Amino acid sequence: MSRQYVSELRAAAAQQTRARILDAARQELEEIGYHAMTISGLARRAEVSPQTIYNALGSKAAVIKALYDVLLVGDDEPVPLGEREEFIALMNQPDAPSTMRGYIAMGMGLYSRVGGLLGTLLADGPGADAELKNFVSTIERERRSGNESIVRHIDTTFGLPDGVELVKAVDVVWAATSFDLVDRLVRQCGWTPSEFESWLADLVITSIWGRTALS
Repeated sequence: MSRQYVSELRAAAAQQTRARILDAARQELEEIGYHAMTISGLARRAEVSPQTIYNALGSKAAVIKALYDVLLVGDDEPVPLGEREEFIALMNQPDAPSTMRGYIAMGMGLYSRVGGLLGTLLADGPGADAELKNFVSTIERERRSGNESIVRHIDTTFGLPDGVELVKAVDVVWAATSFDLVDRLVRQCGWTPSEFESWLADLVITSIWGRTALS
């Protein structure tokens, strides 16, 4: 048996173990929530040792961040969001409003995959859990970074309207695409995702480019 074959078998086994741990974490969150979840309980459900979890992923918060990342893109392949077909298509839209609509549509797709997880995590608040607070801060920084990237792309490719500063445009997108807003209107108020997506796109576009950009 070749060394390369053995290495491939080990890599495949490690990936299967990782997937089993993440699936167990998803079930634990749904059934008992983040605060009640423990590494030992997660290990029992995943049928691995606690040390295996630490070796494969790290702390409880690291497990949840890994689960979030997998749900965000829809798989566990090592392909960054910016290199995926959906994002590449977004970068080739013909004008600024179309790009923003595409960005918001893509964001709703992401929400459909991670909204349940975030709702579960934030339902009771982070409390005194420093790792959960750090997780929330991390995903907010990542979201802000993504917002800034798309606005910079629009500014570089099409230009922003006169008098609109890039940082203010980023502020608008960051505030409008917050999880809290979509959770309130879709989950709590019963809006359909498509209703919310259309409303949000119109809101952001008119806030930055004015109502004439809707036509």
